[in-house]
Amino acid sequence: MKINSNFLDLHESYLFARIGAIASAYQKEHPEKRLIKLSIGDVTLPLAPAVVSAMKEAAEEQANAETFKGYAPDQSCYGYEFLLRAIMRHYDKIFLAAGRPNVLKECEIFVSDGAKSDLGNLLDLFSADNTVLLPDPVYPAYLDANLMDGRSVEFLPAVRENGFLPLPEREKRADLIYLCSPNNPTGAVYSREQLKVWVEYARQQGAVLLFDAAYEAFVQDARFPRSIFEIDGAKECAIEICSFSKTAGFTGVRCGYTVIPEELKRDGAELNRLFRRRQTTKFNGVSYITQRGAAAAFGEEGERQTALCREYYRENAKLIAKSLKKLGLWFTGGENSPYIWLKCPEGKDSFAFFLELLEKANVVTTPGSGFGRCGEGYLRLTSFGSHEDTREACARLEALLRS
Repeated sequence: MKINSNFLDLHESYLFARIGAIASAYQKEHPEKRLIKLSIGDVTLPLAPAVVSAMKEAAEEQANAETFKGYAPDQSCYGYEFLLRAIMRHYDKIFLAAGRPNVLKECEIFVSDGAKSDLGNLLDLFSADNTVLLPDPVYPAYLDANLMDGRSVEFLPAVRENGFLPLPEREKRADLIYLCSPNNPTGAVYSREQLKVWVEYARQQGAVLLFDAAYEAFVQDARFPRSIFEIDGAKECAIEICSFSKTAGFTGVRCGYTVIPEELKRDGAELNRLFRRRQTTKFNGVSYITQRGAAAAFGEEGERQTALCREYYRENAKLIAKSLKKLGLWFTGGENSPYIWLKCPEGKDSFAFFLELLEKANVVTTPGSGFGRCGEGYLRLTSFGSHEDTREACARLEALLRS
C-alpha cells in the first residue's frame, strides 16, 4: 500500500493552523495576557436577522412531513431553485452597476459548502500534467491543493512595484491560472482593463482562469469589476468561485457557489458537464436550512443588513489605516478589501515582526512570508474583529512602535 507522497512535500501544517498554534502556545504560557487577533479572516458579527429568521423557518419545515426536504434536486446540481434565483438576482445587480446585461444562466451555478472546498474540488477536472500559475504572495490553499496532486507550479511576483497586481508574462506558459480580486492577502483589486489582459492571455494560451471572488461584496469603486464575467470573452476561459462567508458572515454556516459557463470547453470536453458529474458522484449538496439562509442574505432585507455588517468591518479597516498613517508605516488595501497589507518597519523580516507584536503588544497578525517568497517583509492584518478590539489593538501598536 502506498500513500500519496505529494503530501510529504507540504508544510507540516496549514499556514493559519501554524499561526494559531503559536498564538495558543503563547497564551498558555501567559494566561494573564489578553490576545487580540488581527490574523485569521474570520467574521465576528452575528448572522443578519433576516438570515436567522429564514433558517429558523426552514428548520421548522423540517419538523413536518408535508414540508420536509431531503436531498436537494440532482438536476440543479444541488442548488434549490429559490437560491439559484437569488444568486441570479445578485448577478443582475452586479452587471447592472457595470452597465452590462447579465450573461449568466442558472444551469451554470453550482452551490457548495464554501469557496475553499470548490477551489480544491475543481482540480479533479484537470490532469496533474497541467502547469499552474500563481501570484506570489498567494492564498496558501491554492498552492497546497495543487502540490497534493503533484502539479508543476510557476509563480508570478506580486510586488509593490506592480501594485501587487501582476499581469501575464508572455513567455510564461500556463494551463491553470489563479486570480483573486480583491486579493487575499494584499487587498489589491484588479481594474477592468487589467482583467481584460488576463482574459486575452488565457484565451490565447488555452488556459483556464480560476477567479476567486470571495471578497467581491467589499468592492465599492466602480472601476473594479466584481465578477470576471463582466469582461468580454471570460465565459470561454474562466470559472468564478464565490462565497457567503465574508459577504454574509457564513464562516460557521458554510455556503458558496461556483460559476462554470457552458461555453467553457477544454480538450474537447464541457467543463460544466464534467463538474456536474464530479459533484453528483462526490458531493450530496448543502442543507436546505443553509440554502434558505443564503437566499435570505440576497433578499432585500438581508442585503441591507449584511451591507451594515460589511460597513462595520470597513470602519475597522479605517481605524487600522489611521493608526498606521500616524506611525508613518506603509500599507495598502483596506478600501475595497477587508485586508491590510503592511510593510514591516526598519527592514524587519515578517516572522520576527509577527513575534514582536505577539510578545510585546499581544496582537496576533499573519506574517507575509507565509503567503510566499514575495510576502517576506510584510504582515497581513484583518478588519474582522470588533470595534473595541480593533481600537485596543491599534492603541497597543501605536504604544509599542512609537517607543
